[in-house]
Amino acid sequence: MDIGMIGLGKMGANMAQRLQRGGHRVVGYDAGPAAREGLAGRGLETADSLPALVAALPSPRILWLMVPAGEPVDATLEALRPLLQAGDVVVDGGNSNYRQTQRRAATCREWGVHMLDCGTSGGVWGLEEGYSLMVGGDASVAERLRPLFEALAPAPDLGWGRVGPSGAGHFTKMVHNGIEYGMMQAFAEGFAIMQRKESLALDLPQVAQIWRHGSVVRSWLLDLTADALSDNPALEGIAPYVPDSGEGRWTVAEAIDLDVSAPVITMSLLERLRSRENDSFADKMLAALRDRFGGHGVRQG
Repeated sequence: MDIGMIGLGKMGANMAQRLQRGGHRVVGYDAGPAAREGLAGRGLETADSLPALVAALPSPRILWLMVPAGEPVDATLEALRPLLQAGDVVVDGGNSNYRQTQRRAATCREWGVHMLDCGTSGGVWGLEEGYSLMVGGDASVAERLRPLFEALAPAPDLGWGRVGPSGAGHFTKMVHNGIEYGMMQAFAEGFAIMQRKESLALDLPQVAQIWRHGSVVRSWLLDLTADALSDNPALEGIAPYVPDSGEGRWTVAEAIDLDVSAPVITMSLLERLRSRENDSFADKMLAALRDRFGGHGVRQG
């Protein structure tokens, strides 16, 4: 198939290369010349503008967006609007909020254009390992793009599927990332407990390697934990500051709206927020209160 890849960051460029390996023709576009040059250096076609990209593809066109969620998606769609024709397909493979996706899909229908949302997981390892793809949108359109999904996935029959109507792909990916928050937090806390037990002098890289085989907690996240500890057992030079990209917040908000108890995901999100407080007023208040009611004293800082 012929496909245009818009957004050639770490994910987009690797996905373009994996699609090419699968026998598809990919034309890439990015607003940054360096990103386009990087893809061209891998032997793929590039275009220096959106009109040139669209013109390079046969009708009906398939355009896959790998741009940051939010305004960049709307801006890209608006720039594409005069270039698109009825029957063209736009795939949003980023981490958009599913409600925005539903709005955009309705707008695209007014233009006569199909839109699929594809929650995409795999990170920098996807090029070699394949991507997990959660597709939302019209079933017939998803089926039409099956060869692309099969090429991107770990195997043609593994790791991908249409999960529901418009928004379902991004909703599923949102919850996926919320679960990821909880799993990462549990590993982080467990290894912190072992690191603090100095009397046992535990070899944390060794423990991680042991758990990777036969343990009920074995997983790709544990594999990455083992790699990180092997490279840097004391995690020296890494600031205790954990960003979040939004999906965890959206997951918690949905849980509240749906009256679903999700304490682990919620607390893992709050811990990320806490990591950014270099001068926590709340902790100071706790120390002051302990001193007031119990005379425990406070540490001067």
